[in-house]
Amino acid sequence: MNNNTNSVNGGAMPRNGRATVITRDRTQFIGGSDARIIMGKDEKALLRLWKEKRGDEAALDLSGVLIVQLGLVTEDLNRRWYELNSGHRIGDVQRHAIHRTIPWMAATLDGLVKETGAVFEAKFMLPWSFSEEAAAEKHMAQLQHNMLVAGTKKSVLSIISGGGKWVELSVEADPIYQTILMAAEKAFWRAVKTGETPALFDCEPPKPRIEAVRVVDMNASNSWAEFAALFCETREAHADHERAKSELKGLMPEDAKEAMGHGIRAKRSKSGAVSFDLVELEVSHGIGPVKASPPSQRRWRKPRPNSPTPRRRWWESFTTIVRTLRKASAMLPCRVDWTSSERPWAVTRSPLRKPLTSIEPAARST
Repeated sequence: MNNNTNSVNGGAMPRNGRATVITRDRTQFIGGSDARIIMGKDEKALLRLWKEKRGDEAALDLSGVLIVQLGLVTEDLNRRWYELNSGHRIGDVQRHAIHRTIPWMAATLDGLVKETGAVFEAKFMLPWSFSEEAAAEKHMAQLQHNMLVAGTKKSVLSIISGGGKWVELSVEADPIYQTILMAAEKAFWRAVKTGETPALFDCEPPKPRIEAVRVVDMNASNSWAEFAALFCETREAHADHERAKSELKGLMPEDAKEAMGHGIRAKRSKSGAVSFDLVELEVSHGIGPVKASPPSQRRWRKPRPNSPTPRRRWWESFTTIVRTLRKASAMLPCRVDWTSSERPWAVTRSPLRKPLTSIEPAARST
């Protein structure tokens, strides 16, 4: 080993702080970048990785991929920028770590935060497709894999975008996702050893809890402009609405379960909360507003068996029928005997009246 480097657990870190990438046989282990492919949704990339691990195909030459080279070139700058803005120091740069119980599970770490022990991961992303949520989702499998290998519960994702912005994301270990990740990697490694074709697990990564630390200018968003205008237009009306609710609650008597008037109905729940809803109104015969309940809200209460209400209602109906029949009998050429006790419904021909067909026209006119 050269005199200008210090040995760090199988890796190398120069005295001047610049990382030296050490080439290792990646066919002997599953790394963090491999975990992202295994937990991804690209079946072609998974089959190519499987062939590379088996030695059937050579690894891709990434020396001509600009985005990859930008990530390598900006890695030292990324680390220094993180130390400058966070006040933390990064150690164990380019450390090759192996899982303590699974020998084929390893990772080449960008570094470890000395103050917290968190895994440090430096990335470069293009600005037009960048978002914190998308970045965390894209690198979630790699971060969780590296945390398992390093034996830590925290990780830091330091991102420099092409738009000249730097973003720091803190991602914690997810035991459930890590369990699925280990099962997927174990199945993939078994496929590498046996020659079986691997299959995608198609597992959604967990949503990270992103700390709100930025101040964002939304003047360029058309949707923001649309809803901002709507917010300004309805703000005063919303304030009046809330004030009206407060006043109506104060006007409602304390012992009132329900209060109605002028198209508003207020209901008090058992907990004391008051809710409001609108009531449809209609004007009937000039009397004024009358409540119009929809059929679904009309209730019919069944009377009790011993209640006099059914008998009273039956007698009122019977009396109405009798009165109607009496009026009708006066217009018919027959007489109904309503006083006979033997035949209360007897109908006899009235001798005082003639059939309507025998009445003379003059008499009919009178």
